[in-house]
Amino acid sequence: MYLSRIVIKNFRNFKNLDVKIEDGVSCVIGENNAGKTNLFHAIRLAIDSNLSSSFRNLQPHDIHAGIDFGEPNHVLISLEIVGYKNEINDAALFSRCEVSDNVARVHFRFCPQREVRDEIEEGTRSPSGLSLSEDYHFEITGGGEVDPVDADWNTPLGSHLRFADMQAFHVEYLPALRDAKSALRQSYDSPLGRILSTSDFEDDEKESLVSILQTANEEIESQPTIEAAGKSIKKAFQKSAGHAHSLDLKLGMAEPSFDSISRSLKVLLSSETMTDFDPGRNGLGLNNILYISMILEYFERRIKAGRASGQILLVEEPEAHLHPQLQRVLYATLASKSFQSILTTHSTHISSHAPIGSYIALTLDDSGATNGCSLKDAAGLSDEEEADMNRFLEATRSILLYARKVILVEGPSELFLIPALVKKVMGVDLDQLGISVIPIYGTHFEAYVKLFGEGVLQKKCVIICDADGDADDLKEGVWEDTAVVGHECDGDNSWVDVYQCPVTFERGITTEGTLPMILATLKECAFPEAIKITEGAADEIMTTSEQAEIEKLLSPVRTKVLNSAKRVGKARFAQIMSKHVGAATAMPSYIEDAINWLTEDA
Repeated sequence: MYLSRIVIKNFRNFKNLDVKIEDGVSCVIGENNAGKTNLFHAIRLAIDSNLSSSFRNLQPHDIHAGIDFGEPNHVLISLEIVGYKNEINDAALFSRCEVSDNVARVHFRFCPQREVRDEIEEGTRSPSGLSLSEDYHFEITGGGEVDPVDADWNTPLGSHLRFADMQAFHVEYLPALRDAKSALRQSYDSPLGRILSTSDFEDDEKESLVSILQTANEEIESQPTIEAAGKSIKKAFQKSAGHAHSLDLKLGMAEPSFDSISRSLKVLLSSETMTDFDPGRNGLGLNNILYISMILEYFERRIKAGRASGQILLVEEPEAHLHPQLQRVLYATLASKSFQSILTTHSTHISSHAPIGSYIALTLDDSGATNGCSLKDAAGLSDEEEADMNRFLEATRSILLYARKVILVEGPSELFLIPALVKKVMGVDLDQLGISVIPIYGTHFEAYVKLFGEGVLQKKCVIICDADGDADDLKEGVWEDTAVVGHECDGDNSWVDVYQCPVTFERGITTEGTLPMILATLKECAFPEAIKITEGAADEIMTTSEQAEIEKLLSPVRTKVLNSAKRVGKARFAQIMSKHVGAATAMPSYIEDAINWLTEDA
């Protein structure tokens, strides 16, 4: 069984959220303050019986901004669970919540109390002036005939569930700022303690362990120094407490009982340099891995012991303190497990290993509300596009999913040069604005455009690409340095715009304002003929203001720049050119227009 859908209404930054989730490992991605932690808290409100009820009595800060709860309203969190009928324990828990075959729903709702609802319906109370603390309460229900997306504040949503009903469902939540070092220390709720609680100790084994401890205590107690220290403490205690309250006293390792043994056990580690050392001496990264691995073992043991009636692991930023390779290993381990995990992450090392079908993407709109989607379904990718996208995201570390805005380009040449040139000429730092330049290594932009727009990633995406026109086919070698409108990817999507150079990037980048940069690059590459032609064109351009004449003078330079780039390698040539952007005074207008469109609301 697994959680397959989440619906949230009016909770914190979620006004209306409806996302589907696949089995296995899901990755929740989004910029800071997009609501990733709030999404986890919402899930816990509905199904985590270990979450204190005080959190379920919502406070004003839990209500979505701008929603007036003085009028009857509700916060609704609805979880859809599927695939439980083949397991007896799961079926027993969720059959009472069933809405269709093998599909169940559990709802958390913060809404007007029954008495208040009745009074409003009977007309004996005004449906205004309600108090959040006095007139509202929370309820946990299961089932219902109405899809939660369509539910109003007084729509019946199944029958009431007790906390006792939900205790068999186990939710493990690991916050982002988790203290793995403290959590690994033995306590009643430590991962080691829980693993031991699922272990089947025979009575003979328990008696043997207690006998070992008794013998150890006797041998320790009999040592002269230990015995003397014990007698001294006993004497001091009797003197302080008086004979009426005196108790016998001796020193020992632990109470000689099986419970004390299980509570006293610790995880001990060994390395090439140390033997049997406490995990507290480890770094934060390895302790996090150790802690999570013990939680995974506990989950596996619950399943094997038949104690599981559903379980889910919620992990915020599993990459905390982990080397990139360990991040990838951890993701692979989670993906191999038979239970569901949901991760929030900013790590491209983790998300690049996740298939696009596992992404839950959260984006903030202009009002501050969070929109979310299951990226694969919302984008409507074909199987071929999905496979291609998975390979691309893995190879590029999925950076485009984390940017606030995106510039899609054809290859590394644009990646090297555009950010540097934009910063020098326009004074726009793309990194400061959360804008990433993403090369797709081709011209197949159509699939990528599907990721941006209403109901998908609601963030601006601009495509800067070439029309690959032949300069020799242009009248007298003259071409307009303007954006070409009507690229086939543009369409009616207001979140996407396209700006084309009529020719190749190397020709297009060669303008009057970039000639000093071009010349410095050619000199570093030591191409004497190209340098001579470029210097000559630059001198002649100084003597004319006619744009047509300038374009004619630039035409042979553009050919030399393209040929030079091919000799060095286009990416390498652009990388060298990026070192000399300080000499540029202008840039091609199609790139400038693209940046202006992308940043007009910055």
